[in-house]
Amino acid sequence: MGSMDLLGAGSIPIREDLVKARLLHQVAGQRTFAVILETGDEVMQRLQQFVKTERITAAQLTAIGAFSDSVLAYFDWEQKEYRKIPVREQVEVASLMGDVAVSPSGDPALHLHLVLGKRDGTALAGHLGEAHVRPTLEVIVTEQAAHLQKVHDPESGLALIRPEAGANRPS
Repeated sequence: MGSMDLLGAGSIPIREDLVKARLLHQVAGQRTFAVILETGDEVMQRLQQFVKTERITAAQLTAIGAFSDSVLAYFDWEQKEYRKIPVREQVEVASLMGDVAVSPSGDPALHLHLVLGKRDGTALAGHLGEAHVRPTLEVIVTEQAAHLQKVHDPESGLALIRPEAGANRPS
């Protein structure tokens, strides 16, 4: 489905000065958005900007599209750190999925994983560190009515979602 389909006449426009996005559906504290990123957009920066502007504290994200370059990451359990995997070529985003939760600092935090397809049909996968869109990334953001809270996990050193730490989102 192309971006024109996602931004069709039946959807409700929202703040296009920040990113191209449409509110597709809203009911009982849950919103669904189509967010369209374009050539040159840095994915993590633009999506972080979007969730902060829209005050989204819990959501699921899915996307397809393509990148001109990206940096994936793999969490090395023994070293307790992310290992960067640079991808310096045009790739297809075969699958991107992730979530938004409240970080220990109180800001919305994105956590995205993806599978990239290379020209020869091989695939790479990992945690998204950064990426530049070319020509498009079509993202569906499905907000949840309650927020999720990340809490520092001493064993891994990471901020991990803990359902018991979340409460209903303030009205």
